[in-house]
Amino acid sequence: MAKIIPFKAIRPAKDKVHLVPSRPVDGYNPDELQEKLAGNPYTFLHIINPDFGDAIKTKAGSTERLQKIKAKYLQFVREEIFIEDSQPCFYIYQQQKEGDIYTGIIGCVSIDDYFNGVIKIHEQTITEREEKLMHYLNVCDFNAEPVLFSYPNDDIIDKLTENILCTTPEYDFSTTDKVRHKLWVVNDKIVIRKITEQFSRINSIYIADGHHRSASSALLGKSRMETDKNFTGNEPYNFYLGVFFPETQLKIYDFNRVVKDLNGLTDESFIGKLNEKFIITLKDKNIYKPVRKHNFSMYLNGRWYSLDAKKEIIHNEEPVGSLDASLLTEHILSPILNINDLKTDKRIGFVSGIKGMIELKSRVDSGDFKVAFGLYPVEMKQLKHIADTNNSMPPKTTWVEPKMRSGLVIYKLGE
Repeated sequence: MAKIIPFKAIRPAKDKVHLVPSRPVDGYNPDELQEKLAGNPYTFLHIINPDFGDAIKTKAGSTERLQKIKAKYLQFVREEIFIEDSQPCFYIYQQQKEGDIYTGIIGCVSIDDYFNGVIKIHEQTITEREEKLMHYLNVCDFNAEPVLFSYPNDDIIDKLTENILCTTPEYDFSTTDKVRHKLWVVNDKIVIRKITEQFSRINSIYIADGHHRSASSALLGKSRMETDKNFTGNEPYNFYLGVFFPETQLKIYDFNRVVKDLNGLTDESFIGKLNEKFIITLKDKNIYKPVRKHNFSMYLNGRWYSLDAKKEIIHNEEPVGSLDASLLTEHILSPILNINDLKTDKRIGFVSGIKGMIELKSRVDSGDFKVAFGLYPVEMKQLKHIADTNNSMPPKTTWVEPKMRSGLVIYKLGE
């Protein structure tokens, strides 16, 4: 059963909340990052980039850099850019983006649930990245970016949430990407108890986005537990930050592929090889987006194509093998284009479906890539089936919305 608990959040002062939270740092190009840092003294980016304006530069990922990050964070606390709630609370977060509304609960999840399988994963993590993130958490001692979880829709939790949404939010602001963010502080002890109890009746929760953050938090907790002589199980490091959405609230987008060359093939010979496993329909100049599972779009030399996988290559009884991302790799990327490792091959790039098919066209028309493939989005039931059967999706298979901003709520890992 899931153990979800309230916590005392560190969060922006109300009059500065529209200035503090940021997208992850890799979401900005260098010019944008410099502009944000120079123009906004309150942005969370100053914590993540503490070398800005400092003559002493540090190496990314080094202990020296992480110590400066922690120092900058503590400076924000001292200057009351961040405040801390006086009692453990849950937080209702709502995001409105391009006509979609997402509503979830922010709380902390137990690392025990990660190790005992209550928390379901669908993606394997990379040990080196886990260790880097664990080192980051260990030195900085705070968690500022919740893991995105989904859980089966629950009428009682829905009703509790709906009642809170009828009240005035603590925060209500919009960011420059035209996304509206709202946050409610849930400090009523009876409501907190009801939310906690209802989550405890849920058998499984699913990581939608944040596998490495989950793994690194669990490893950190385990490491501290082993050296803590006064361990009780209630220490902050036994939990980590999450935002929990009913599964029908999440939106799963496609994750598409662009490839730099045709592995020495001409356009005609490449299409000839595709004919062996796919039914090809020319769409010409009309942008084409896949309309069902096992249907792909392809953009090559200024033309769009529809590719339908032939029945003999579809094995629906295989949780991973039947995924469109797997079919693309097994029958096109690997045997025809000689791309065998999606994690390391520099000839392949990935484009989130939130950018649309027009981005695939742009990447190819620029000359940086030769061909693009659009995929049909993975369904939630596919994601859950893979997690429930202890399988893993190929890299870059899903893009899940919403994405929360860093620094909206922070969880302290130390006392």
